[in-house]
Amino acid sequence: MGQGRQEKVATSLAGAVSEEISASLTAVDAELERRYPGDPGTRQPVHTVYVPGDVFAADTVRSWGDRALAALDEHAPDAASFAAVLGLAEELAEPVHARVRAKLEREPIEDLRVDFEDGYGNRPDAEEDEAAARAARLIAKAYEDRTAAPYMGIRMKCMEAPVRDRGIRTLDIFLTGLMEAGGLPAGLVLTLPKVTYAEQVTAMARLLDAFEKTHGLEPGRIGFEIQIETSQSILAADGTATVARMIQAAEGRATGLHYGTFDYSACLGVSAAHQAGDHPAADHAKAVMQVAAAGTGVRVSDGSINVLPVGPTEKVHAAWRLHYGLTRRALARAYYQGWDMHPGHIPTRYAAVFAFYREGYEQAAARLARYANRTGGDVMDEPATAKALSGYLLRGLDCGALDIGEVARLTGLTRADLESFATPRRADLTASA
Repeated sequence: MGQGRQEKVATSLAGAVSEEISASLTAVDAELERRYPGDPGTRQPVHTVYVPGDVFAADTVRSWGDRALAALDEHAPDAASFAAVLGLAEELAEPVHARVRAKLEREPIEDLRVDFEDGYGNRPDAEEDEAAARAARLIAKAYEDRTAAPYMGIRMKCMEAPVRDRGIRTLDIFLTGLMEAGGLPAGLVLTLPKVTYAEQVTAMARLLDAFEKTHGLEPGRIGFEIQIETSQSILAADGTATVARMIQAAEGRATGLHYGTFDYSACLGVSAAHQAGDHPAADHAKAVMQVAAAGTGVRVSDGSINVLPVGPTEKVHAAWRLHYGLTRRALARAYYQGWDMHPGHIPTRYAAVFAFYREGYEQAAARLARYANRTGGDVMDEPATAKALSGYLLRGLDCGALDIGEVARLTGLTRADLESFATPRRADLTASA
């Protein structure tokens, strides 16, 4: 045969059969694209810090960093002592400690929510009005001064009847204040708590749609997180997974599902002493959330712990070990975000995150390099695995656990290359499977 000549192969089906099947699946193809667009490819913060509306101040972000550094200085002043508390491997002690300190100095909080719900309570209307307006002014100024956390916003009161009007008014005051101060910041995040029915999510979407129309904003500009804090948000009365319906009810506005550790546990009757992120009830809820959100572009966040690292060094160390262990456990289960409720929690948040990425990045980089170069190895990877490997490296880069230079040296890839592997189109994955 001459070069370039293609040997004819035999087939049995007429071309019309394939065309008819494709036509019959057109609606399904469109539905897959709409419901499962994949991860947005943006940075996901490793934590969310909640600060009551009456406590939030212009220096909150810097204050949390300074208090976290002071805790390190008092209770684990060097790499060896910090590693001993947490059980870090010797080779990780120095890089993790140095990066934690640098992070606390440079970017102590990645995501901050000014809380007008449980952490704030019910106050006179005039007081909450002023607190919401003040939060808008301070957040707008922080973004203008470049002192803001990458993501900031509020948690309003829920859509249940007793507090619905108050929550709507607080949200309106806050968003209006941001618009008056120059517009909505790119890092704006809103949290809707105690969601029980999908209709409450739809109501939030309609509320934001009305605000966008009032101010001439692009439709869908404002997204929000759904907080999972009730048993009904996981399993509906008809036995279906409510949380899956909630994502669709948000009409494309849902950005995250946040697990509410203590409200959800109490809802199921778990006693206070056993309300924790590693309780079987918590594992079940988060597993349902994770499956419901997979492929939709909605991120899942773990909750918080209520054991504070305060008091004598022995108590602080015990609280640190608990928080570090729970954070590492969550990371292994692909819950890459959680809540931190005290400045003393953020040293161990970053220690757990940095150790998680640094202890595995060389192997991940080597596997991704072999995949990208189509060279051999002891593991046969597929596009879906390359997606997971590159996503792992990107998350490590985003939070400061890794540097682009060391990743590029091991992979031979740029950040743009990593992003292309991390967010392939659905068709690319299925065609290569």
